[in-house]
Amino acid sequence: MRTSARLRTFGLSFVLALGAATSLATTALAETQQAREAARTTTTAPPPEKVLKAKELSEAVIAVAERVSPSVVQVDVTVRDESNESVPWWLRSRRSDSVVHGNGSGVILSSDGYVLTNNHVVEDAITITVRTKDGRSMSARVKGRDPATDLAIIKVDATGLTAARFGDSDAARVGEWVVAEGSPFGLSYSVTTGVVSAKGRGGLGMNAVEDYLQTDASINPGNSGGPLVNLQGEVIGINTMIVGRGSGIGFAVPSNMAKRVAEQLIKNGRVQRAWLGVGVQDLTPELAKALGAKAYDGVLINDVAPGGAAAMARIAPGDVVTKIAGKPVRDSQDLIREVINHDVGSTIPIEVVRGGKTYATNATLSARQEPPVKPTPSEEVKAPANVGFGITMKPIPEEALKKYGLVGKAQTYISYVEPNSPADRAGIQPGDAILEAGSAEKPSPEQVKNAGAKGSLLLLLQRRDAHFYVAITK
Repeated sequence: MRTSARLRTFGLSFVLALGAATSLATTALAETQQAREAARTTTTAPPPEKVLKAKELSEAVIAVAERVSPSVVQVDVTVRDESNESVPWWLRSRRSDSVVHGNGSGVILSSDGYVLTNNHVVEDAITITVRTKDGRSMSARVKGRDPATDLAIIKVDATGLTAARFGDSDAARVGEWVVAEGSPFGLSYSVTTGVVSAKGRGGLGMNAVEDYLQTDASINPGNSGGPLVNLQGEVIGINTMIVGRGSGIGFAVPSNMAKRVAEQLIKNGRVQRAWLGVGVQDLTPELAKALGAKAYDGVLINDVAPGGAAAMARIAPGDVVTKIAGKPVRDSQDLIREVINHDVGSTIPIEVVRGGKTYATNATLSARQEPPVKPTPSEEVKAPANVGFGITMKPIPEEALKKYGLVGKAQTYISYVEPNSPADRAGIQPGDAILEAGSAEKPSPEQVKNAGAKGSLLLLLQRRDAHFYVAITK
């Protein structure tokens, strides 16, 4: 009986202890679940000082965008489309060139209408139109182009434009924040941010003169010619190109170079660059040892043009140039940059290592021979006088009406578009079916002519499956 009583007592104690433990465990589990739920629903706020710094950077970017936007323009161009894929089958034996539309960006240089953009934006343009932040749309003409740096100046007839403020690109620092603005894919006044990734980038093989700022600010087709701006709202570069196989790798012509080119294009319509008259290569450790020079401290002269500035200064192949105009030269890009930053006719000191000994000489820079710049289509082709709207029309063949679903909708199509005519500049293409001309539906050629008798014409056209309006003026 005592043993049985002890067992009963022990059993009761064990049950009570187990119940208490289970209750504690259940409570702990519930508290843990509540803590996890609270953690899921509660976001830890960042420290106030970090929020403040982020807001300060955000406000700085906003201020830059608001300041710079009035000085940025969208540059719309029309170029010849040689493929002409939209011509209907009944015209393919009689093909006529059509135009396609593209766009870039630009920076206003003066209140009276000088705009800086990229050469590749306008070099093939038949027509150029500039659109400003305040909604103005103006025809532009090419004032001058410099393919070597991929820069161009265009001019609009306007007053009261807001000129951009240019900064010193030499003072730009790798890692500093920058803002890019332009019209990527036609999306006007798009703003992106990033940093200056590198300076003095060259050797890309894209242009004859390369000395780019590299940035990771997003640059896309349509940004070309737009500004790269520091947080003071100063233009430090002109966005020019991207590395297609890279991501976040864009390049801008430094503002100091862009200003020199722009000033000459506005004044003379062309650029004259200083020339030393040498061939150069970078100095490797092996070459430096053989020539008695320091590795990566200077550039090796491998050729000297007879009668050039270097020849007159008694510089010879095998010399190592270590300083030019008082500035250290570490690679070929340093030498090229320093030479073209000087005017033709200026005399600059040059430090040379020859046979392990250092010499000093002076060179009077001559003019570099630049290849001739061909006229753009907008400069070369002028619309003939009295060509009207520049379109020829014909009745649509019966079989084509049925095949293309035009029965009861149209009876006339554009058979020819005069190059550089008002119709050409408006984007009208051979093969476009005319659905309406003014108030006339399914018009005949004579009705189209009557609708434009006063010098302006509104057309509703069909191209493939698309309908669109076009307004043209003589």
